[in-house]
Amino acid sequence: MLKFLKGVVAGSGAGLKDLPYNIGEPYSSAWGSWVHHRGTSKDDGAPVSIFSLSGSNANDGHLVAGRNGVKRLRTVRHPNILSFLHSTEAETLDGNSTKVTIYIVTEPVMPLAEKIKELGLEGSQRDEYFAWGLHRIAKAVSFLNNDCKLLRIMFSVLQVHGNVCMASVVVTQTLDWKLHAFDVLSEFDGNNEASTGPMLQYEWLIGSQYKPMELSKSDWSAIRKSPPWAIDSWGLGCLIYELFSGLKLSRTEELRNTASIPKSLLQDYQRLLSSMPSRRLNSSKILENSEYFQNKLVETIQFMEILNLKDSVEKDNFFRKLPNLADQLPRQIVQKKLLPLLASALEFGSATAPALTALLKMGSCLSAEEYGLKILPTIVKLFASNDRAIRVGLLQHIEQYGESLSAQIVDEQVYPHVANGFSDTSAFLRELTLKSMLVLAPKLSQRTIAGSLLKFLSKLQVDEEPAIRTNTTILLGNIASHLNDGTRKRVLINAFTVRALRDTFSPARGAGIMALSATSSYYDATEIATRILPNVVVLTIDPDSDVRSKAFEAVEQFLHLVKQYHEKTTSGDATSAGIGISSIPGNASLLGWAMSSLTLKGKPSEQSSITSSSTTAPLASSISNTSSVTNDASITPVRVTSRTDLTDLADELPPPSPTSTDGWGELENGINGDLESDTKDGWDDIEPLEDPKQSAALANIQAAQKRPVSLPKPQVSNSRPKSTDGDLWGSSVADPAPKSTSRNSNLKTSRVVEEEDDPWGAIAAPVPKSSSKAMNLKGSGSADDDLWASIAAPAPTTGHKPSVGRGRGNKAAAPRLGAQRINRTSSGV
Repeated sequence: MLKFLKGVVAGSGAGLKDLPYNIGEPYSSAWGSWVHHRGTSKDDGAPVSIFSLSGSNANDGHLVAGRNGVKRLRTVRHPNILSFLHSTEAETLDGNSTKVTIYIVTEPVMPLAEKIKELGLEGSQRDEYFAWGLHRIAKAVSFLNNDCKLLRIMFSVLQVHGNVCMASVVVTQTLDWKLHAFDVLSEFDGNNEASTGPMLQYEWLIGSQYKPMELSKSDWSAIRKSPPWAIDSWGLGCLIYELFSGLKLSRTEELRNTASIPKSLLQDYQRLLSSMPSRRLNSSKILENSEYFQNKLVETIQFMEILNLKDSVEKDNFFRKLPNLADQLPRQIVQKKLLPLLASALEFGSATAPALTALLKMGSCLSAEEYGLKILPTIVKLFASNDRAIRVGLLQHIEQYGESLSAQIVDEQVYPHVANGFSDTSAFLRELTLKSMLVLAPKLSQRTIAGSLLKFLSKLQVDEEPAIRTNTTILLGNIASHLNDGTRKRVLINAFTVRALRDTFSPARGAGIMALSATSSYYDATEIATRILPNVVVLTIDPDSDVRSKAFEAVEQFLHLVKQYHEKTTSGDATSAGIGISSIPGNASLLGWAMSSLTLKGKPSEQSSITSSSTTAPLASSISNTSSVTNDASITPVRVTSRTDLTDLADELPPPSPTSTDGWGELENGINGDLESDTKDGWDDIEPLEDPKQSAALANIQAAQKRPVSLPKPQVSNSRPKSTDGDLWGSSVADPAPKSTSRNSNLKTSRVVEEEDDPWGAIAAPVPKSSSKAMNLKGSGSADDDLWASIAAPAPTTGHKPSVGRGRGNKAAAPRLGAQRINRTSSGV
């Protein structure tokens, strides 16, 4: 029991060897006989402060007083009093004598005098900082003199510090002023009439220049009759003098010199130093009534410290003004004090969304290292917030901090939360999420891009909002360089031609042309000639003049590339001609193109006519502020839904569009199932686009050739405007037929499975057949009929005729016809 009590009073360690801290260089000044060292923790290297006090023997008066200071500092806890961490007492041999040293470990602090010189503040900023610091110390003194009586578990009576001065104040890393030097701290026993001895047992440690008149005379009777705050109020006046004069107090008479004291503080300063102890100003009153403490810095920090007690309206007003207010405050205080407070408030949910703007603005002046330590951890945590306003703020300002995020953090911690915005019910949030990928996509892994991002972009390309569809095309063009070769082959051409070029919204078609041009280096000559040029040429007669202009430019560009291929092939350079062709100069700056499309184009007035009736109000503002929709004076109002309307599309575009769920929509199954290992996902086996128009003479010749051999099926005739011509057209021009026939040689059902997995091949069919889906819904054919398969393959191998017809089909043509005539004649007889 005695050993335990000795540990509480004398320290918490067994000796210097067991001290879990490294002692560093000392500061030039400290209170009394103490030495203030820099230090670090042996465990994690965290900075600390270590105070040491040495004596010749254990009964040295300074050591006895030091033990009193250790005991008081261990038991007194207040935000404005130095935080205690550890203490120990060690004996060392100094020659022939023994040296006893007390060590106190606290939070990392710096002497006030040295910190003021380091900051170098002047004018109003210096006065505001001094006001805030004095406010902190006055609260600490008021706590000791007025509030300790409430803590009767630790103290039976109020406390008197006894030596408040500049040396007893230290500054933390966040520039907070804190009170320490508790060696003289004693209980105030003024209510004990029987007490006759000294109330301050170690008052001899106080310098004579800091003692009030009654303490200098050791008039303990007068001291006990005085208020508890009388001695410390005098010390607070001494601190004010040293602070503003910049000089250490050497004589009590110097306190009469008030030339350096601010006028707003002069009256309170004089009342603190009243010659009559009973008339001295209580430190709690100076906090409540002094005009000097009413400044921007003090009010801002006080508001932040009691943020939980404020309502939402007050918070919003405060945080909206904070960015401009921070420009008027000392930069060091903003970075080291306000930023940590603001980051903590955002992390724990007490701050509203406007606080994020203030955090990013105040953090913009930090170095890259400090930004990564003070700002980025908070931002990463905020991505998990369920507050939609916070999520919107993060996405709106992602360009300010996105480049500072590491690829691992983006892929593992940020993107999983951002991806929720792709399917959000708010169109505004969906568009912001889409645009954020411009910054985040380059930091994503290929697995995340192929397995998640492309899935969401596939859905957004058929979004009900035309601005989102346009931006999706632009984004795909911009991130093309971050896709692997296999993904580019499957995605780019199909997304730009099948979706974008056939969109009902003219800026979306224009964006598709621009995306194709900007990514031209990824396409070989065969793809350009068979899949890109046929789709782009159609848009040279687009109703929109801007789309026509872009189409002509793209046609010229791709023809130039094909000519390059021709020249290489002719010259005998087969190797370079076979593997691909390079993009022409002038289209390499894809990033600049995408950024201008995302941020500079689009006006609210041009979007109101094309906005869906289900669009929320914030979408209009999003388009006006950040929409990438191309300026186009000839945009006509159209109805835009999540699925392309064939009727509206036919009125807008010369080539009718297939259903909007083809192609990109099928990517979802491919990504989840066999995107990485299997090629039957609709991206690889793309059928070349056939000539959409045939001459009437050629059609008649084909009809004459085919009619004696193959009879038209009822199902096919119901799904086309002209059944006979449609069958003959499909039978004569279906180039991929041998390919599909060879695949189905072993299994009859494999044909249907392949065509379902290859929607892009179906989309690449001739344009006049694009209305088959709508008419098939009204047809009377069976559920398993595959109209596109019948077009792509010769009639004898379709396998969809009735069993009787299939049996006849195996016979030779001439005997079958003769037998029919004989049977028909005999039956007539």
